[in-house]
Amino acid sequence: MRVLVTGADGFIGRSLCARLETLADGRDRTHPELRIEEIFRWTRHTTENDRRRYCREADFVFHLAGVNRPKHAEDYMPGNQKPLEELLHFLAEGGNTCPVMLASSAQASLSGRFAGSAYGQAKLACERTAARYAQDTGAEVLIYRFPNVFGKWCRPDYNSAVATFCHHIANDLPVQVNDPSTELTLVYIDDLVEEMLRALSGHPHAESALPSDAAHDTVHMPEDSARMTDGNAGDDGASGCPENDLESHVCRCSVPVTYKRTLGEIVSLLRSFRNGLEQMNIPEQPEGSFEKKLCAAWLSYLPEDKIATPLQMHADSRGSFTELLRSRACGQVSVNITKPGVTKGQHWHNTKWEYFIVVAGHGLIEERRIGSDEKLAFEVSGERIEAVRMLPGYTHSIRNLSGTEDLVTVMWANEQFDPERPDTYHEDV
Repeated sequence: MRVLVTGADGFIGRSLCARLETLADGRDRTHPELRIEEIFRWTRHTTENDRRRYCREADFVFHLAGVNRPKHAEDYMPGNQKPLEELLHFLAEGGNTCPVMLASSAQASLSGRFAGSAYGQAKLACERTAARYAQDTGAEVLIYRFPNVFGKWCRPDYNSAVATFCHHIANDLPVQVNDPSTELTLVYIDDLVEEMLRALSGHPHAESALPSDAAHDTVHMPEDSARMTDGNAGDDGASGCPENDLESHVCRCSVPVTYKRTLGEIVSLLRSFRNGLEQMNIPEQPEGSFEKKLCAAWLSYLPEDKIATPLQMHADSRGSFTELLRSRACGQVSVNITKPGVTKGQHWHNTKWEYFIVVAGHGLIEERRIGSDEKLAFEVSGERIEAVRMLPGYTHSIRNLSGTEDLVTVMWANEQFDPERPDTYHEDV
């Protein structure tokens, strides 16, 4: 399959092309039904000859090109219409009726806070152009109205409030929120790309046939777009695109995974990520959650001087102990280095429990239940890594059996260490 991506150097285009590349060379095996032979990248620098060739040879088109923040409002319409018209002209010229996915916008509804949106009017006009093309050629057209898209590689201080917040908070820049209660509908870039791959596979999440507003709503367009007048302009064949004529070719689709969050909630989360980073605290990130995806996006904006964090090593003649990561929900991970011949530990806990995982060296872990003389012994080695549980109510120790090599142990505890309530009591094994 040869895939054409217009706007390939934009935020969504880059993400889609990167995913297509991993599918093409076999690094990504999540879509075995897809065989990507070639990826045609259409950017503003692509020559006309290449654009024509791409349109002749493509098996599927993702049309992502357009403008969303021109210098002047009157540039919205031509900035979005012209790339689409050129694409459809070249496709028709080459006799290629492959499926076309059109990236529209939620603003095309022209309702609520989007009423009167010049960008929304331009996108709605594009939907109508695509609908006419489907009617004239019989090609399948999939129309997606994207909400606010966020994720890595999104340009801050441009068209995404989330990208701007991520960049500013990651770089300790001021953030201005005029109305924290403003709610956004958000889609994560990976969820969006996954839906685009479903469309490529022939299984998009379809909502209906033609978007009714794409066929009938009135939009304000320049005179050179008069052939796309609204559905009430008359019955001369150039007015609108009756839904029943396009039912088999045009389909409104959507990304099934979206989130609704206020600006205040987004900024609060991002600041908690920043504060947690300083304490090496891992934020709570349930699978599939908005928090997990927002954190991934935010991390991609970190400056170089914040990527590496020095950790405090508690060192003495016996070795060292260093806390690595903390999580309010999942405890704490640390690394313990024990010098040759040294024994560490010799304490027990009431509720806290741990995993000791020796990753280098040769040692002996011993445990004894409080009030009993019977010991449990586990000889451990980095040559055969295993996890040994330190049980509540059992005093325990770890001894380096080597005379020359350090013993390196990764330790996990089910709770973060609290110096005010350490739940740790000395007693020899």
